[in-house]
Amino acid sequence: KVAMSVKKMDLRYATVTGVARDDLEDEGVWLYAETVRRIHQFNENTGVELLIPDFSGKPENLDAICDSAPEVFAHNVETVPRIFKRIRPAFRYERSLGVITHGHQRGMITKSNLILGMGETREEISEAMRDLHEAGCDLLTITQYLRPTERHLPVDRWVKPQEFLELQQEAEELGFAGVMSGPLVRSSYRAGRLWAGAMRKKGREIPEALAHIESSGDTRQEAASLIGS
Repeated sequence: KVAMSVKKMDLRYATVTGVARDDLEDEGVWLYAETVRRIHQFNENTGVELLIPDFSGKPENLDAICDSAPEVFAHNVETVPRIFKRIRPAFRYERSLGVITHGHQRGMITKSNLILGMGETREEISEAMRDLHEAGCDLLTITQYLRPTERHLPVDRWVKPQEFLELQQEAEELGFAGVMSGPLVRSSYRAGRLWAGAMRKKGREIPEALAHIESSGDTRQEAASLIGS
């Protein structure tokens, strides 16, 4: 159904994700992988970014995801080590880094994100970016935390566009192949363009069927656009 919906909407690039399914024996791995395969089967001109849970960090689970050949292998770390357990109680920081490393070692274009405004410090953000880069993360999105409901964690601070711009520059200096940073950025925003840029920087050829993704317009949500840089 997802593959046919992608076809009906004529999507050039699709980001696919879902909830963690610890209740299933394979934690939902087959469904994630099969969705990628079906999208590619019915949409040869569509790129697929797969945003996965950690699948308990099991190598066989992560290999099954890699074997389905998404254009981007994404797993969101979201926050820094000190507050990670409070923000993401079902996950572990080091295991999340290990998921990214596994994808990197399998030759995937890897991606993660950091969400700011949940109680982290500026130095902790820098440390987390270094951790992600050392883990093999190619693409990084940095965004502002927005409180979904009053039952969720309150916003600790509203990060200014200038700080997002500084963090983008810092991440680029670390060596990330693509960075998108801004209060309105989300991990799926302009995802295809980030992938295409990473392919170029890594010296990889973009398949002819997906060459159109490279020219996907301006990124108006980025901090640089908001402050007129």
